[in-house]
Amino acid sequence: MTENAVRTAIVAACRQMNALGINQGTSGNISVRHGETMLISPSAVPYETMRPEDIAVMPLGGEYGAWSGPLAPSSEWRFHLDILRARPEIGAVVHSHPTFCTTLAITRREIPACHYMIAAFGGTNVRCAPYATFGTKALSEHAMKALEGRLACLLANHGMIALGESLAKAMWRAVELETIARQYYHSLLIGGPVLLSEADIAETAAKFETYGLREQTEPA
Repeated sequence: MTENAVRTAIVAACRQMNALGINQGTSGNISVRHGETMLISPSAVPYETMRPEDIAVMPLGGEYGAWSGPLAPSSEWRFHLDILRARPEIGAVVHSHPTFCTTLAITRREIPACHYMIAAFGGTNVRCAPYATFGTKALSEHAMKALEGRLACLLANHGMIALGESLAKAMWRAVELETIARQYYHSLLIGGPVLLSEADIAETAAKFETYGLREQTEPA
């Protein structure tokens, strides 16, 4: 994708977060890897007025925190940048404050293996990172630890982060994470979930490796 196409995709995804109900106002932010740079949504700009040219650019190497653009990058640029620097397999980062993920994060709960789709996040749970003030290096450090071996985490008293090989995959995981969070929340209201075993999740993860890639003649 050209840089302008990536910029346009970020603006569209920001608006989609609110349309899907996984974010409110300007509280979320999105970044995408583009060559040796990170393109990231600007700080405190209403999505309906955001333009592709408003997207900030930050180098993945060189001076930490350097940026260019007409508007400053999101206040959460630190964990976006740290994730993309440390994990070359990740192409996009989505951060938002969806209701059920945030409700669980307020109680500082992780999401356990209550549904087989937890395997889509790289393990048997989605961890909840400890609390730190938004936009700080401490928050980034907590998030990086919670994301070890994972593709999503909750942020205590804050929200969530979802990762993807592409922006489309990161958005898909963000929506899936809020869905599981909602299901887990409701299960807690009626006695609590029956959790799947590590073997159950490992089997699901193995099936995910070829899911959607089978030949048409192969039975599901």
